[in-house]
Amino acid sequence: MSSKDPGGIERVLTLELVRVTERAAIAAAMVRGRGDEAVADRAAVEAMLGELNRLPIRGRVVIGEGERDEAPMLHVGQAVGTGGGPEVDIAVDPLDGATICAKNLPNSLSVIALTHRGGLLNAPDVYMEKIAIGPGFPDGLLGFDMPPGEAIKRVAKEKGVRPRDISACILDRPRHAKLIEAVRATGAAIRLIGDGDVAGIIHTTDPEATGIDIYLGSGGAPEGVLAAAALRCIGGQMCGRLILDTDEKRARAERLGISDPRKIYRAEDMASGDVLFAATGVTDGNLLDGVSFRGGTATTHTVVTRSHTGTQRWVKTNHRMGEKFGFMD
Repeated sequence: MSSKDPGGIERVLTLELVRVTERAAIAAAMVRGRGDEAVADRAAVEAMLGELNRLPIRGRVVIGEGERDEAPMLHVGQAVGTGGGPEVDIAVDPLDGATICAKNLPNSLSVIALTHRGGLLNAPDVYMEKIAIGPGFPDGLLGFDMPPGEAIKRVAKEKGVRPRDISACILDRPRHAKLIEAVRATGAAIRLIGDGDVAGIIHTTDPEATGIDIYLGSGGAPEGVLAAAALRCIGGQMCGRLILDTDEKRARAERLGISDPRKIYRAEDMASGDVLFAATGVTDGNLLDGVSFRGGTATTHTVVTRSHTGTQRWVKTNHRMGEKFGFMD
């Protein structure tokens, strides 16, 4: 059987991506709970870059650690891979929830998405308004043309429950005070998270496991693209709109090819074509277990999925760790 699908990314890369997020997650987990998010993030970045450069791809980082020249590694525009194989664009967050990892709180992840060249929105490092729900809802159910209370009521109606039975995930930020007030006015519950909104959006895809029905609020635009890639593969809907509220931000967006500052992006606009997505737990969470260490072994828990097929693989791996925490696999 061919390892390729017509017009798609090579299937073999699906499992190769697992190694990338596994390495980053283990590196971050080695320093989790020590209160230093910069150290944890740097460890994850270095490990992810090393593994990416082993992949048989001609990769380009579109979503990374910073816009061009602002980050030493995995910056936007950086070439990764061996230089052979398909041309692909890559979005990475080696440590989604660095603060969470530093405090050893739930739902810190290492994530990556990959698709064909030009398939990912090259979003500037600004805030993005976001609204997301999981699969099984009519297309176009939600949007920015309605108040948050109406969004809650629509989701409740489609699920056949009362608004008080709905749970919304929102980043715990002062800017969300009015949003939180509006959601609570419907009777819905709110789960406030301190960090890690990629995980927050992914949690909408399995409300029975996570207790999250809808994600609302603003967060980083690069993280929005990664979350959109996840929804393309796992299922669900998302709207995003860049917050370009200064001349400087609008100019940065224009340099990246964004001409309409009020454009509303759907998941398909942010991550198109045949998308591969992988996430490995760093700390224990609702969907993924964090890295555990026992003796000379590290155990990881990863989900890897592909939009072309909709296949989801949940991979639990034991890694033998050699001298200086090197890997034997």
